[in-house]
Order: sequence, then C-alpha cells, then structure tokens
Amino acid sequence: MASDREQVDTVLDVLHLNMETLKDIQGRLHDNMVRGLSKASNPSAVVKMFPTYVRRLPNGSEQGDFFALDLGGSNFRVLLVRLSGDNVEMKSKVYKIATEIMTGTGEQLFDYIAECLAEFKREQGLEDKDLPLGFTFSFPCRQNGLTSASLVTWTKGFSASGVVGEDVAVLLSEACQRKKVNLKIVAVANDTTGTLMACAITDKNCYVGLIIGTGTNACYMESLDEVELWNGDRDEPKQTIVNMEWGAFGDDGALDDIRTDFDKAVDGVTLNKGKQLYEKMISGMYLGEISRQAILALAAKKLIFNGVVPPELQKPWSFESKYLTDIEKDNSTDGGAIKELLTQLNCPSTPHDIATIRAICSAVSTRAAKLVTAGLAAVIKKTGKRTLTVGVDGSLYKFHPRFHSLMETFTRELVPEARVKYMLSEDGSGKGAAMIAAVSG
Repeated sequence: MASDREQVDTVLDVLHLNMETLKDIQGRLHDNMVRGLSKASNPSAVVKMFPTYVRRLPNGSEQGDFFALDLGGSNFRVLLVRLSGDNVEMKSKVYKIATEIMTGTGEQLFDYIAECLAEFKREQGLEDKDLPLGFTFSFPCRQNGLTSASLVTWTKGFSASGVVGEDVAVLLSEACQRKKVNLKIVAVANDTTGTLMACAITDKNCYVGLIIGTGTNACYMESLDEVELWNGDRDEPKQTIVNMEWGAFGDDGALDDIRTDFDKAVDGVTLNKGKQLYEKMISGMYLGEISRQAILALAAKKLIFNGVVPPELQKPWSFESKYLTDIEKDNSTDGGAIKELLTQLNCPSTPHDIATIRAICSAVSTRAAKLVTAGLAAVIKKTGKRTLTVGVDGSLYKFHPRFHSLMETFTRELVPEARVKYMLSEDGSGKGAAMIAAVSG
C-alpha cells in the first residue's frame, strides 16, 4: 500500500505542469495575443491587448514636477514627483478607501479621491499650483487615447456603480471641478505600464512590464504595424506599449484542461465567477484559497490533520496567501515557524502535518511561477528581442522567497535563446505614472 507521503503526492500531482505543457500554454497565449491585436477577432478575444498610447520610453532628459495618483486597490496614493534626468524625488501619502465607498456610487468614489487630492495639495503648499497629473488606474480599461480610458470591468472587490463603460479621466476631472481642485490629467495608464516605465529609467533594455501581486498583468512594447486597433498618428516612434490584460487568458475555455478541482472551487467563491481564470491560478489574491482547497481534499482522505479541519480553516479565504509565503520562508528542519502558524490556526502540527503543508504550498506556488513564466515566454518571443529586461512589481514577487529564482529557471528552459533579466520595479505606479506624464508632455 502507498505510504501517506505518496498518497499526498498523488493528490497534489494535478498541480504539476511539465515542460511540454508549459510550451503548449505559451503557444496558446501567443495565439490569444494575435487574436487580441487583430481588428477582426478582437471583439471576441479574451486577452484584449489594449494599446496604451504610451510610445516613448524615458531617455534621461525628463524634467519637472508632477502629481501622480495611484488607484488599484483598497488603498490609493497621491504623490508629488520631481524629475531631474535619472534623479527622482517623491513625496506621497496613502489614503484608505472604505468598503462602502468601493461598493457605493462612482460619484462618491471620485469625490472622495478629489477630496484627498485637495488635502495633499494643501499639505504640500501647492493649492494654487496646476501641475500635470499622471493617473495610474489599475483595473481593466480600454484606452481611447493617452488621457482617456474607459473601465471594462471592476476587479479586486470594487463595484462602484456608474463607472463601467465610462471614461475614468472624465469622472476624476468632474469630481475635481465639484471639489474645486485644480488639476490637469495628462496621462492615464495602469500599474503594469507604470512598472515598465519606472524600470526603463535605469535600464534601456526594459521592454516588458509585469505585475504579480494581488492580481497579475503584463505589457510590452509592440510595433504599430502589429496593432490593428491603433487609431492614432503613424509618426515616429512607430510603437506603443500594449496592455495585455492577460488575467483573462482562459476565460474562453483555453485552460480548462489544466484547471483543477481546487481552481474550480476557488472560482466558485469569487465575485467574478468564470472570469480572470489565468489570474486565479497565479496571483496573491487566490493562492491561499487554492492551498486551503488542497488542505480540504487531503483532510477528506485523512492525509492531514487526522482528517479534521478546524473551524478556523472551514471558511473560504481563511488560509491567507501570506501564510503560504511564510511557510515557504521556513526552511528549518523542524519547521518551527510553520508549527507556530498551525497552532495559531488550531491545527495539529505533527511532523507529517508540517511536511504536508509544506508540500501543498510548494506545489501551489511552483505552479503559479511556471504559469507566469509560460505567459512571459510568449511575450518575450513576440518582442523578437534576444536581450531584454522585464520590469516586475507586486507583493507576491517581492515577498515570496522562491518566486524570482523559479521564474529565472523556467525562463531559461522555455526561452533558451534569449538573455532575460528580471528587475524589481521601485514604485512603478507612482514614479512610472509621473514618467508617463513627462514623456507625454
């Protein structure tokens, strides 16, 4: 009869993706990219490939003072950014958005943001200064131009009414008028584009931006000839950053063969069922819940916690992604930190339980790193570049102890012909937004 450890491995084997499967996923994403870039197939494409209208990368000559507004979750930031060539000085303040504002009306949301902008301007002694503003709005948007973006769908727990389909720059401008705040919005972008721009300040080979945090997304510099949705001028530079919105990869069933029962159970407890399926296998918002589903499956076979799941872990989302990162950080022989965490959660912490929870977290995060890298391999090949830097931001990439090294390993295997460097972005959504405002001015 198979040992307990072998039975655990059998249950978790559904999370294992071999190199052949990863190359297949890479090919599927490439096909999705081509569909999204084509005018004829874009309406039905799930990976939308939106042109951002950001066409220039920083060259070191950028100067001046800018405001940046960074809205992408339940906290948002207002920044004052001073650019002087490669030198960037920033002052910022974080404001919390209450759940009732996230789920209220669009007018309430943007009025609150305008009030916070007014307060920040006052605190900086810039009440009467009409500085250009770069607005990082990190939700799926269709760009209509550099200063215009319409929300496609809310994600990350937001559902404010009257915003989907509307131009978020107009909504912010109208709120600023209502609240008597002088501002000139010169660019709207998302955090992925900001990440690419912030890294390109110091690395001239940076052509790809990647977010692996609460959610995941990627962008890259594409030739205008490839972007059939382009409706701007054709002057030099004949290129634009494309915001892929790749979290929706698989929403048309393209990843059904690799989605596990764990993934389906996670999707079932989300607000946006059937949407963002690639993101739901990768990003920090979901990895803890995938792990909890694996715990439930193993407990049902009496392969962890003697078959008894404590009440603390019976509720969806009760096993946080932070726990997964903490467990992966503990590489001691006795798993002291893991034992402490399990005790906190009222779980048994026998050596077998510690080894099993380690195996779960390792399987879940390794699969996430493989899936991200398979996606990036498609992007890297699409750029046609042999040497390039990927600017990366996001809490999962920053704080998970193995994510960076796993991605490097799988990149070498999937794109051996390219020299790829991963660069941690220093504040893409703040510095990057100001940089977009500067190169657009």
